[in-house]
Amino acid sequence: MTDPGFIERLRSGGIRPDDSADERLNKSLLMLATGLVCVASILWLAVYWSLGPRLSATLPFAYQLLLAGNLLFYIHSGNFPLFRNTQLGLFLFAPFVAQWAIGNFITASGILLWGLLAPIGAILCIGAREALAWFFAYAFLIVLTGGFDFYLADANTYRDVPVPVATSVVFFALNFLAISAIVFLLLRFAIEQKQLIARRLAHAHTLLEQEQERSERLLLNVLPGPVAQRLKQNEKNIADGFADVSVMFADIVNFTQVAAGMTPSQVFSMLNRVFSRFDEQAEARGLEKIKTIGDAYMVAGGLNENTADFTAAIADLALEMRDWLRNQTTGTGVLLDLRIGIGTGPVVAGVVGKKKFIYDLWGDTVNLASRITTEGTPGMIQVDTTTWQRLHDRYAFREPQTLYLKGKGDTVVYRLIGPKEEAGVSTDDVDILL
Repeated sequence: MTDPGFIERLRSGGIRPDDSADERLNKSLLMLATGLVCVASILWLAVYWSLGPRLSATLPFAYQLLLAGNLLFYIHSGNFPLFRNTQLGLFLFAPFVAQWAIGNFITASGILLWGLLAPIGAILCIGAREALAWFFAYAFLIVLTGGFDFYLADANTYRDVPVPVATSVVFFALNFLAISAIVFLLLRFAIEQKQLIARRLAHAHTLLEQEQERSERLLLNVLPGPVAQRLKQNEKNIADGFADVSVMFADIVNFTQVAAGMTPSQVFSMLNRVFSRFDEQAEARGLEKIKTIGDAYMVAGGLNENTADFTAAIADLALEMRDWLRNQTTGTGVLLDLRIGIGTGPVVAGVVGKKKFIYDLWGDTVNLASRITTEGTPGMIQVDTTTWQRLHDRYAFREPQTLYLKGKGDTVVYRLIGPKEEAGVSTDDVDILL
């Protein structure tokens, strides 16, 4: 970040863009106090002159130069702690020097009250603990000045003072009123700014909560809930074994040929519409979408406790996906269809990678489901023996077939028709339809 020029720093009161909210408030308070004190020192001299006493303008002028010079040095150097301490020091000592120049407590009309701005400013700009030293210094100077007045003053001192009693009374009232007003304005400004900061923090906290909820939803779109929670707890290696899971693959038939006659935007629109529909159907049954691979869709049941009969839920999802897609078109007049394969058995599930991670499944069950999908017939839902054993008393199947699968050899598969009642077969009839 480039350092702003002197004029820009002067215009902003030394506040930098990277300052914290507290730093901005402290700088604003000290600038406000400096401005009020500068105005008051000139105004007080004018009031003295208007009431008769011709006090020397040297001290107020020198005070103005010190305050302005210290301010310009701070704007140039950017050293706020030094500026803060020296400015508070001027607030503290200048009133005592002014009283010593005028005479005593009575003739100076309680001008020492202005020194109270130093510990008040320290509370607002530094902190309560650090302000104690400033208050003790103020109290010490009060006691010291009072001791000098008590032991050194005599009747002639009060008789020859240049300030009449009436003027002293006026300035007693003015000093008390001015100090009270300035302290009130500083405290009011500080409280208003702190309330503004609190509102900004509350707004930022609300935005943060909204962003956190959005991130949570995005994470849950990628990972199952329990896995996402473990990942947020910084668990390094997330891998679990599941003894009983039903895995389904669905592959769009002839997708390459279908996509060849479509523009890229049309291909994306079609896949997004199809897979979004599949997502809704899987979520409605409490199943976990695992991933999409090109035009293939992978979903599993048994990874969570949302569905007790997850194998039947997978079967119902397969039937619904197939029947829904058959009624869709690509916009080119070509109807779509699916190859679907379902396998049931043990799997290993976990999160892979550190960046763009994915929740995935591995094991013989996954491989089997994938391969019986690849070897399937368009529009057919093929399942392995374990899946058939769980569903054959409630669902109708065609006769078993033996397929040769790479890496598996001859494998018996069953083609799912649908629930027996919908297929027109009672549960007392044969389990396998010819």
